[in-house]
Amino acid sequence: MTNIIEKAEAYVFDLFKSQLDASFVYHNQTHTERVVKSLREIIDNSDISEADSNMLQLAAIFHDTGYTKTIDDHESESAQIAEDFLKDNNVNTKTIEAVKACIMATRFEIIPETLHEKIICDADCSHFGKEYFQETSEFLRRELEIQGIVKFSASEWLDENIKMLSERHVFYSDYALKNWQHQKEKNLSALISSKNKFNKKLKKEKLKAKYKAQYKSESPERGIQTFYRVALRNHIKLSDIADTKANILLSVNAIIISLVISNLFSKLDNPSNSYLIIPTIIFILFSVITIVLSVLATRPNVTRGEFTKEDIAEKRVNLSFFGNFHKMELKEFEWAVSELLKDKNYVYNSLTKDLYFLGKVLDRKYRILRVTYSIFMIGIIVSVLAFAISFKMQNFDFL
Repeated sequence: MTNIIEKAEAYVFDLFKSQLDASFVYHNQTHTERVVKSLREIIDNSDISEADSNMLQLAAIFHDTGYTKTIDDHESESAQIAEDFLKDNNVNTKTIEAVKACIMATRFEIIPETLHEKIICDADCSHFGKEYFQETSEFLRRELEIQGIVKFSASEWLDENIKMLSERHVFYSDYALKNWQHQKEKNLSALISSKNKFNKKLKKEKLKAKYKAQYKSESPERGIQTFYRVALRNHIKLSDIADTKANILLSVNAIIISLVISNLFSKLDNPSNSYLIIPTIIFILFSVITIVLSVLATRPNVTRGEFTKEDIAEKRVNLSFFGNFHKMELKEFEWAVSELLKDKNYVYNSLTKDLYFLGKVLDRKYRILRVTYSIFMIGIIVSVLAFAISFKMQNFDFL
């Protein structure tokens, strides 16, 4: 009988190799070999006759060959393939019927009745009680997805496996209960642990989604804050630019006046240089006007720096500007700020005032700077023309 088992293994190997579709990543030669190995493990540790042992091995070898024909009712096809092979090899009818009965018992919805049926069922589902359960489970999930039967998400597949191990599957043989049940429980525990972790992750994602939704719902509020922040920052930058421009004019004209005083004034005592007096006065006059306007553009305004409780109650004071509170005591200022923060509209009103008055200051600075640059430009042109005319008239008088 050993010879027929070897023939059956070779026959099934060739059958799977030539006729089994590549989409069967679970129900294939590897699965068959795994079932046969588990079956022999049970047989070696049970009181089974040699004839029954050979019959069971033949059933395990052929139990999934029907997948080469069909997915639905593949057990019937497997039984038929086994029958044809065994008849061709002159196996007796009793053994053939027993093999067919064991193959049909591997239907998952059938509860096995005989010892042989229990053994073959336990061998077919032995991966539930093995350390490689997770690996084989993923192959089955992938097979179902590839074949378009059903597609499980990671969470759904965890639920399916938990349900399978905790509700639908049981080991029947004594050996499986003693040796595989413990590992099956460990596998179930691992699945439940993974599910709990998944649920925690899902809960975090839901909270995150809720936060994002809340964030979106508050986006107009954030948009308002962004407006004030950007507008105030831009106004402050423009104020810095205006101050820098004024400082440039101050420095340049201060240098011009210093050079004029040190170089031209000493020459004006000489009667021969009298023609330089008027151009020099014009030059210095325009420089002085430019300096004065530059100072006016950057000169800060003095504020009273005080407020009353009535000002806070009536929302007349802008606490975002230091000039309105620099003379107040710290406790009074803290109280005023706490009152301000209680009213969102008061906060926005203060920012609006700050933005408005910064704009007014900028308007004044840039208007004065425009006039200052114009005067400086005109002064340079007029001074150069004055010097040129004076030199020409001096040379004309000389001739």
